[in-house]
Amino acid sequence: MRILLTNDDGLGAPGLEALEGVLRNFGELWVVAPEREQSASSHALTLNEPLRLRRCGERRFALSGTPTDCVLVGVRGIHGLMEPRPELVVAGINHGPNMGEDVTYSGTVAAAMEGSLLGLPAIAFSSAVWHPEHLDASAEIAGRMVGFFMRHAGFQQGLLNVNIPDVAVEEIAGIHVTHLGKRVYRDEIQTRTDPRGRKYYWIGGDPPVWEQDPLSDFGAVSANFVSVTPLRLDWTDRDALETLHDWEGAWSGLVASERRERRP
Repeated sequence: MRILLTNDDGLGAPGLEALEGVLRNFGELWVVAPEREQSASSHALTLNEPLRLRRCGERRFALSGTPTDCVLVGVRGIHGLMEPRPELVVAGINHGPNMGEDVTYSGTVAAAMEGSLLGLPAIAFSSAVWHPEHLDASAEIAGRMVGFFMRHAGFQQGLLNVNIPDVAVEEIAGIHVTHLGKRVYRDEIQTRTDPRGRKYYWIGGDPPVWEQDPLSDFGAVSANFVSVTPLRLDWTDRDALETLHDWEGAWSGLVASERRERRP
């Protein structure tokens, strides 16, 4: 199998290196990762400056861009890179959880999303703590899961978000399929002054509080289960469609009324 591996913590991140060592056992592994940390970059693309690709080993590259850029460069076959296309996109292991609403900020999850948008199965792996001590164990679990999906043809264009407790393998309680949890944010914007007297701002505040839900990703990880959450790229709020359809006639009337009022 041809696998493209990336992350948002940068090419030198221990989480990437741990997962890289495991995935090389599954076939032809290519690594295209940001040359510097791109945490919380979400699904950003670099459009206003050139991308620089630097070879750092056999099938191993650093890119001066975002995680989404890395997947595009790898999959699209720039200058012969990954031609033919990979069969699986893997992102991680992220240093820190990507659960609940955090998936909207995550560069790791966005990289997997980009793989899915390009028609490839994709998995995002994250350690559930910011300073993981058991990355080798997380990489082993991730490798087992990749091997499982390789053996099951039903996983053709899936997009999975996986969070792994930071414990030894023998302490993992199992795997739970979960929905995204919900957390209460307590961010605040702190205003500070630099040595030259200019103001700058820092996003800070107390750590978030998660709503207690045993069926959520946070609930699973809190009980030492690996959390597997299937994601979809269609963000349509289908529960609201019927109500909004009922309003379409009224909106059309409002537009027609506004046009009449604008006539000289």
